Amino acid sequence: MRTKAKRISLVACLFLFLFVVIGNALHLNPAGAFLAAATGTPLLIYIFKQRAAVTTATQRPNPVPSAQVRLDGPNHDHDHPSGWENDSVSRQ
Repeated sequence: MRTKAKRISLVACLFLFLFVVIGNALHLNPAGAFLAAATGTPLLIYIFKQRAAVTTATQRPNPVPSAQVRLDGPNHDHDHPSGWENDSVSRQ
C-alpha cells in the first residue's frame, strides 16, 4: 500500500512539474499546458521504465560462457592468432 501511494504521488509531482514547466516555457494557455502534461507524463514514465529495464538486463551476468570458435575450420594450422574469434577459453 505504501509503495502504491508513493508511485501515485511521484506521478502527480511529475504531472505538476510538466504542467508548470511546459506551460511557462511554451507560453501555452492552461488547457494546452494540461494537455501537454497529460500526454507527456505517461511518455516519460514509459521511457524511464525502458531505461531501467535495459540497465538491469546489462548488469546481469551472462549464464552461458562463450567458447572459442575457429573461423576457418578445426583442421588448419595457424601461425597467427587472428583465426580465433574469442580470446577466452571455456570447455564444455
